[in-house]
Amino acid sequence: MSTSISRRSAWLLIGLLIFIWGGNWPAMKIGLSHVPPLTFASLRLLTSAMTMLVLAFFMRDLGWPQRRDWPFLLAAGGLQMGVYIAMLTYGIQYVPAGRASILAYTMPVWVVPGAIILLGERLNRWNAMGFLLGIGGLMVLFNPTAFDWSDGDVLLGNGLIVGGAAISGLVMLYIRGRQWVASPLALAPWQFILASLFLVPLALFAEPNTEIQWTPQLLMSLTYSGPLATAMGMLIFVAISRALPAITASMGLLGVPVVGLLLSSWILGESLTLANITGLTLIVTSVAAVSWGGRRN
Repeated sequence: MSTSISRRSAWLLIGLLIFIWGGNWPAMKIGLSHVPPLTFASLRLLTSAMTMLVLAFFMRDLGWPQRRDWPFLLAAGGLQMGVYIAMLTYGIQYVPAGRASILAYTMPVWVVPGAIILLGERLNRWNAMGFLLGIGGLMVLFNPTAFDWSDGDVLLGNGLIVGGAAISGLVMLYIRGRQWVASPLALAPWQFILASLFLVPLALFAEPNTEIQWTPQLLMSLTYSGPLATAMGMLIFVAISRALPAITASMGLLGVPVVGLLLSSWILGESLTLANITGLTLIVTSVAAVSWGGRRN
């Protein structure tokens, strides 16, 4: 059975997702102070899988995926969750949480031209203005002069996060460009199971004999990052991707680094500079333009 939501509901979900995913950046940074990155990512995916299995069971929407849905599961589960989360979590240990949230949302750089070329979507004047403002804001926030280009760890961290953003953007185009048989809830547990099958062996190989410090901070970090931000967040994300054009959805989610940067400053004490404030203003204006353009359409 296929499900869909209205455009108005999709925009309300974008607002909710902005705050959930924005808060996940300081949550991950806190978790990584207690456990290595791939182990943290594995625990995040395993708790997400258990959450969605229980939810799908009680909602009577749990079953074996049909053959037509397996390409989606491999893309969304294997790539967008398994590979993307591994790259993101490994990279963030070398990058401040606020900056990592900015790099991860360079996704529109890949989605906008891809949606035009592959899906035949068209930029109206509001989307075009929003795209330019958003990219301008990201460039201001990114500020390539702000980190040491001679530091291999810094380059690795930034490169992994940007690469993950490209993968996430391509998967968004794939989701938008096809029709699926089952509902997002029915498919979600299988996505996390596939991602776990990739990440757990990788963590065991790369981080053997890991001693986990089961502190209250780690438990809270995993609870937020796993069941809430990953499980429920990805379910919301798929519903949005099905309901809105890829350009509109990706641009709307540019609000995530705004929240991520502000919360990282508040919770972790990361600095807010004039460049940060300028970039944030451009991105907020960008999201407002895309939202207004979507309503007019």
